[in-house]
Amino acid sequence: MYAIAFILGAIVGSFLNVCISRLPMGESIVKPPSHCPTCGARIFWYDNIPIFSYLFLRGRCRRCHTPISYRYPLVELVSALGAVAVWAQFGPGVEGAIAFVFFCTLIVVSFIDLEHQIIPHVITLPGIPIFLMVGVGVMGVKLTDALIGLAAGIAALHLIAVYYEAITGIEGMGGGDVNLAGLIGAFFGWQSLPLVLFSAAFFGACLGLIFMVFKGRNLRQAIPFGPFLSLGALIYLFFGRALWGFFLTV
Repeated sequence: MYAIAFILGAIVGSFLNVCISRLPMGESIVKPPSHCPTCGARIFWYDNIPIFSYLFLRGRCRRCHTPISYRYPLVELVSALGAVAVWAQFGPGVEGAIAFVFFCTLIVVSFIDLEHQIIPHVITLPGIPIFLMVGVGVMGVKLTDALIGLAAGIAALHLIAVYYEAITGIEGMGGGDVNLAGLIGAFFGWQSLPLVLFSAAFFGACLGLIFMVFKGRNLRQAIPFGPFLSLGALIYLFFGRALWGFFLTV
């Protein structure tokens, strides 16, 4: 069953790559069919097998031989591993399906933010009411906790953005980050936000220090925050209950 989950996850990852490539450009994710972004040649099914086609073609287009971004097999692999992890944690069923959709949403958001430093509202704004409803209706989150989580997530990131801009004189976070925090709070409830925000800030600060030390970047150079929020949300998705139980018994 884990092998089946891996294969299905990799197939979904291929579709996620389409979303990552097209949503920031405002393009349809349905048509035209998959094609090389350089020469426009259509990619047929035998060149579109997740992970393996990239390895078989040695990371190049069959027609024009232009290098293909490593992002494509990476997204497919992450999606496949995520499907296995969700299956192991939640098993088959509605909860597992919702958790995997949430996982896939974070993949798309993170890779778009890494490439374009934006989080499209077309993902987060519809995602907030959808994940709030399924969080309450299926995942067992109380409605009041979800609404407080939505408001608290938006307020926390908005305040951080305002104070960061006041101190540094540059915009630290965009509306996409704020909406993403609200989405996460709405899905999990307000109880998730301390762990999610702490994890995001911790790993973001670690990466920022690494860039400052080894690549000479300074604090005025932007580092996308969406992937770190997503990482914090995934930590809570898979380990949140165990961590809460640990802290309550300490």
